[in-house]
Amino acid sequence: MNWRKWWISRFSKVLNRQTQLENAQNQSLSHIEIGHLGEKIAADHLTTQGRKILYKNYRGPYGGEIDIVARHGEFLTFVEVKTRRSGGLGRPLDAITQDKRDLMRRGAKAWLKLLKNKEVPWRHDVVEVLVTHGELPQVTIVEDVKTRKDRNDLS
Repeated sequence: MNWRKWWISRFSKVLNRQTQLENAQNQSLSHIEIGHLGEKIAADHLTTQGRKILYKNYRGPYGGEIDIVARHGEFLTFVEVKTRRSGGLGRPLDAITQDKRDLMRRGAKAWLKLLKNKEVPWRHDVVEVLVTHGELPQVTIVEDVKTRKDRNDLS
């Protein structure tokens, strides 16, 4: 394990401390604040799993968006982060609608266009983050959530 992965896995404030879902005024965090917290947790977790974070919150010119762009071995990964308070309805992965898939697809297409190389191996991953006040976050990586048909749609 390289020193950066070790450091983050050992000292990350968002991975290794109990989740606080209230602000300084003891008010519950908004869904936007919980989403930002989930993205921080996901980025640290991905780093501890050997991924190199290239960009966060990429917005393409035609409305595409990617939460995290990362390298995972030979793959370029376009990562969607879905965060839920535990006890919510269903898996976070289930919240990815067709509209969200379209945004992810447009974001990936725009990023690949910047590279001028659509031949680089890539995939869409989802990081599910479950947070409960006073507990460590639970993180699950779901790799390659897109189908072959979706990949062909990028050309």
